[in-house]
Amino acid sequence: MDGFAFDREGLRLAIALGIGLLLGAERERHKGEGPTRGAAGIRTFALVALAGGIAMAVGGGVVLAAALGFVALAVLAAYVLGDRTDPGLTTEVAVVVAFLLGALAQREPQLAAGLAVVVTILLAARERLHQLVSRALTEQEVHDGLLFAGAALVVLPLVPDERIGPYGVFNPFAIWRLVVIVMAIGGAGYVAVRLLGARVGLPLSGLAAGFVSSSATIAAMGAKARATPGLRTPAVAAAVFSTVATVVQMVVVVGATDRRTLGELWPAMALAGVAAVAYGAVFGLRALRDEAADHHEPGGRAFEPKTAVVFASTVTVILFVSAALNDWLGSRGVLISAAVAGFADTHSAAIAVAGLAAAGRLEPADAVVPILSAFSTNSVTKMVLAAATGGKGFAAEVWPGVIATAALAWAGWGLGG
Repeated sequence: MDGFAFDREGLRLAIALGIGLLLGAERERHKGEGPTRGAAGIRTFALVALAGGIAMAVGGGVVLAAALGFVALAVLAAYVLGDRTDPGLTTEVAVVVAFLLGALAQREPQLAAGLAVVVTILLAARERLHQLVSRALTEQEVHDGLLFAGAALVVLPLVPDERIGPYGVFNPFAIWRLVVIVMAIGGAGYVAVRLLGARVGLPLSGLAAGFVSSSATIAAMGAKARATPGLRTPAVAAAVFSTVATVVQMVVVVGATDRRTLGELWPAMALAGVAAVAYGAVFGLRALRDEAADHHEPGGRAFEPKTAVVFASTVTVILFVSAALNDWLGSRGVLISAAVAGFADTHSAAIAVAGLAAAGRLEPADAVVPILSAFSTNSVTKMVLAAATGGKGFAAEVWPGVIATAALAWAGWGLGG
């Protein structure tokens, strides 16, 4: 047991030393030479991180606090007596971080090692980060980034996670999480346009974001098309490609829940996928030919809080109406329940129905109609969001693809049956 403990503690101290060497190697490259060279290099960082690890391993909190105080005083002295032509505090702060990471490695070695890599990347990317913030990003984009960080990292953890109100459908945490998701999808599309151009960036981001939420993607792309009419074609392609993701994800979740149900559902999803891919390809090719789209700066804001709030509000209303209908109609079987649930999320409804089949409470063949009902009602939600966020023009181009996907899903079921 003692040997095991020694080996474990020795390994964690070795991790602390490795953290110091990693940070110190990066700082050594920026240390300089001669009388103006920096005070801390690879040896200093290695010793400081190891000291943090030893302090935590030997004495716990009291020794750690004393050692941290000594390191802080040494860093302060080095800063006061050092080269004043560079007033930055990066190296000095990094020394303290190295000490704390060395101490953290004694409790959470994996977390400490991961954080050390992140810190090293931040230190090494100094010039690129400065150029990004001061030159590449506009003041509005920086403001929007801070707004999103506040919504995701400050507000979201503070929002209560409990159901309140009529029918218990209003969950502040779940609603605000939807706001964050829509803002993130819109931001991803904005970045994709900046990096890849609208012709390629928007359709790719729409396909990827569709695996998170196709409805949210359609809302975000509708807002983008409204803000910048010149980007409507690639935005429509992104919206329709998000429906491709819905079909793929449906196949995956149903197959993971009950393969027999997937066997019955497969013809419907195959035709639905063909419809979504074909319609998306039409607008994808139109977007690729629209060279003017790449000359349009992404309009609006990087993160659209208004669109996100509209989406979350719409979903909340749909949930409330669905719950009221369910309460009014009563429990009349799987079909009504799945159709009502599909307004909010088609995949959760499909999983629930496939789960009944897997448990033997429903025949796989009988699970197809409830799943397709949820798929269809979710299509209605997408159409409502397309009109609400993108306007008549955007909706007129998105609706045929959504309708065709749902219609061919039912056609596939009819042919398969």
